[in-house]
Amino acid sequence: MVAQIDSSQREAVLLYDGECGLCNAVVRFLLRRETSGRLKFAALQGRFGQATLERLGLPQTDFDSLVFLPEIAGDLFLCKTDGVAAVLKLLPGEWPRVGRGMEWVPRAVRDLAYTGVARSRYALLGTYQPTPLPEPNWVGRFID
Repeated sequence: MVAQIDSSQREAVLLYDGECGLCNAVVRFLLRRETSGRLKFAALQGRFGQATLERLGLPQTDFDSLVFLPEIAGDLFLCKTDGVAAVLKLLPGEWPRVGRGMEWVPRAVRDLAYTGVARSRYALLGTYQPTPLPEPNWVGRFID
């Protein structure tokens, strides 16, 4: 089971593959739902992403996993499906229930599925082609 994280008052950040079309679609999905502004986003390839990966001792050239930090400057991080479950718990509605439900599936099983999607993500939605954000206030949700 994933550690319980109370990020109700703290800013969290999701590091994602900024060149992946699927990953960028997921970020837009999250932006539409997490409207409090607590969840920030940064590309793994960007300055903040690279500095954070280095600070945490994570590989700086492997972009096959998202990295979720419940606190932007903290040392706690969650990758793959642990990160997905934690992010879902920040959303309103039924999404926290989905995140908790994921935790009942053994990590090895859910991470195997995650890895399969990660390996085929460019085939699914290709490389991200930058487009203007539909909501101007979303700009402030991105770090560098």
